[in-house]
Amino acid sequence: MEQIEIRPMAADMAQAASHLEGLCFHTPTSPTMMWEELTKPEGIYFGAFDDKTLVGYVGMQSVLDEGYIMNLCVHPDYRRRGLARELMDALLKGAEAAKLAFVTLEVRESNIPAISLYKSLSFEEVGLRKNYYQNPTEHALLLTRFYKKVNL
Repeated sequence: MEQIEIRPMAADMAQAASHLEGLCFHTPTSPTMMWEELTKPEGIYFGAFDDKTLVGYVGMQSVLDEGYIMNLCVHPDYRRRGLARELMDALLKGAEAAKLAFVTLEVRESNIPAISLYKSLSFEEVGLRKNYYQNPTEHALLLTRFYKKVNL
């Protein structure tokens, strides 16, 4: 069995991350845009590596004390092995270390496995974004994990 290592991602992984997204999403982030995301100082990105090959990643941008998860993807051949949870665990520890008040994300309302994962990680459903996704058009659930009480 392979040994997967979870570690911070650097900008030199932009091409590999974009390629991985092409296997996972209808509209992947371009390598140039991915490089820009990976070089932002407010970004927190973790990759899952099988030797030197990127097989999954999760990324978040922070604004003040708020975290916005951009994407979580795992190569189709590596799914159902707990990598998404390991990546999220690393990201959430990073969010806690950065003293964020909350971390939030959007997820397709039909993506029951992802919703189950997020809810098991203490994310709460806080809203709905109508027709947020395309190909196919679908609503997004807005899920948030709170670290400290926020007065809205």
